[in-house]
Amino acid sequence: MTIFRSLLSVLFVLLTANAMSQTIDLPEDKVKWSFSVEQEGDEAFIVAKIKIVKDWHINAVKLPKGSFGFPTSLEVKKGPQFSIEGGVIEPKPIQVHDELADEDLAYHVGSFQLKRKIKVLTEKDFEISGSFAFQTCDEFKCLPDMSVPFKVKVKGAIASDDATADTTASADSGTPVDSEGADSKTDKKSDVKEKKSDRRSLWTTFIISFLSGLLALFTPCVFPMVPMTVSFFTKQSKTKAKGIRNSLIFGFSIILIYIVLGTAVTAIFGEEALNNMSTDPIFNLVFFIILIIFAVSFLGAFEIRLPSKWVNKADQNADRGGLIGIFFMALALALVSFSCTGPIVGTLIVEAARQGGITPIIGMFGFSLALAIPFGLFAAFPAWLNTLPKSGGWLNSVKVVLGFLELALAFKFLSNADMTWDTHMLERELFLAVWIAIFGVLTLYLFGKIKMPHDSPVDNLSVGRVLLGTTTLLFVIYMIPGMWGAPLQIISAFPPPLEYSESPLGVGGGGGAASGEVGPDGTVRGPQNLWVFHDYDKALAYAKEVNKPLFVDFTGINCVNCRKMEQKVWGEDGIIESLKNDVVIVSLHVDERKALPKKEQGEFKVNGRKMSVRTTGDKWKLLQIKRYKILAQPYYVMQNPNGTDLSNGSADFEHTSDPDDFKKWLNAGISEFSKNK
Repeated sequence: MTIFRSLLSVLFVLLTANAMSQTIDLPEDKVKWSFSVEQEGDEAFIVAKIKIVKDWHINAVKLPKGSFGFPTSLEVKKGPQFSIEGGVIEPKPIQVHDELADEDLAYHVGSFQLKRKIKVLTEKDFEISGSFAFQTCDEFKCLPDMSVPFKVKVKGAIASDDATADTTASADSGTPVDSEGADSKTDKKSDVKEKKSDRRSLWTTFIISFLSGLLALFTPCVFPMVPMTVSFFTKQSKTKAKGIRNSLIFGFSIILIYIVLGTAVTAIFGEEALNNMSTDPIFNLVFFIILIIFAVSFLGAFEIRLPSKWVNKADQNADRGGLIGIFFMALALALVSFSCTGPIVGTLIVEAARQGGITPIIGMFGFSLALAIPFGLFAAFPAWLNTLPKSGGWLNSVKVVLGFLELALAFKFLSNADMTWDTHMLERELFLAVWIAIFGVLTLYLFGKIKMPHDSPVDNLSVGRVLLGTTTLLFVIYMIPGMWGAPLQIISAFPPPLEYSESPLGVGGGGGAASGEVGPDGTVRGPQNLWVFHDYDKALAYAKEVNKPLFVDFTGINCVNCRKMEQKVWGEDGIIESLKNDVVIVSLHVDERKALPKKEQGEFKVNGRKMSVRTTGDKWKLLQIKRYKILAQPYYVMQNPNGTDLSNGSADFEHTSDPDDFKKWLNAGISEFSKNK
């Protein structure tokens, strides 16, 4: 039948070639095309976007056996700058049987995409040429086949180092099958995402640390030292210029001292150890105790002091004069003010340690910069010293407020340990009750109803104190509905998730699901009361059973950004319905501490380093690294029930934390799966 239609089409063209009153059908009038490149690092796709007019179609790339049609092709001219990986990727074609010709047909209609995957092998940008060939047909005839040349530009990428695999993991689940160890490739895709994420994380650390340094300025140990120290330099120096220079050296010395502290933390523990400690329950429990001690100290129970020998030694060396004397004067300030700055610095180091890398150094730089700036500015403009408020009871009030904040933060670390051990001793309701109590007492303190040991008498409340007290009271009122299941999106990253509570569906079984509802075998209540799997193999089997795409969620028990996505994005209209009805969800916690069976444990080499796979979290961590060359959470991908990835790529917190962006990504995967069913 196809041959007959082709002969008719040729005859049609010949008969109408000289008939000017008639219009000749041309392939370019029936099909529109454009070419582009989708690239992440050294992985790229040549994309042909095809649009066919109504009632016309083009043949599929892969035609049924025995078909006489002209197959569509997307050819790429080979070059030394890249390698071609696999054949043409096409959506599932329409398949029909032509009864008259006894022929199976396969074709595409409407709008769709063809892709060719390549791997970039050079750091320089280059151009790829190729051709797109097709034949256009309607119900009665086929037009002559047509070949369209194209050229696209591809960006160069740093090639990843190949690693030799000594052992393998299951293609579907990432389960180790022996204990020899395996290397993994690290491609540019992961480098780009990790670098962007690292930059954002470092900037966040710097800003928080800088603001913490500003807060530390207004503590009783530091604030009085600003005018005293600047006055000392300006009076002891023979010229104003020398006074300014000495004050600037003093400020730089402060920065150096704290940076050395941050460097020491990184050097002693190491980047990898800091990352591992961040999810370790013992680490979180220890720092819960440390922060409680800091908080009690700030509230006035006692002062944390360094050994007097250290302070006296630094003070003696400060009398030597010159650059060394100025440095030791800065060291003396750091040691004397430790009772106020120590808890703040300790908290910053704890948070920096949770992120790992150079964040302790960045944190100490931001903190010390905020401390050092006033000395330089007031030395340059000594008249400003007269504008500073006098030291008094308000300084102790600042210290007490910081103590309450330290106390609240301490329970976040206790919550992390509790969720990792899965003891359910500090569930969501109890955590919120603790925070409501802490900030409730802070409200009473700010309004002058409660006094701490070192407070001065308060005759009248300042405007700032009233405003801060009112804000704290509003925060307390805001948290109260969370006891009955309210999402509390403003603080979603701090309390345990809704599913980790005494009433996961809310008091009375609310939360959008019937309390007696039973999910598929192997599922538990997850974010937004959705049924989720925690085992990849079981989830994949269920996805095959119900013929739905698999939504893979690489997450963490103590992952702050994961909780933000689940609370602020997953529950949005148009998203929650799709997650509930159109996909099968599997949440893989990379920090889960449940031990694996002995046969699944092993040693693996990843990026040249050994990775021990001992727990369920290690198993999912290995799967993410080996398959997607990245270790970041949250990280989302969508797969067919056979375990192959859909072409909508990945989603993460950095690029899809906006609900509209996440919805587009999710719908693209669901739509692709529906077309290929």
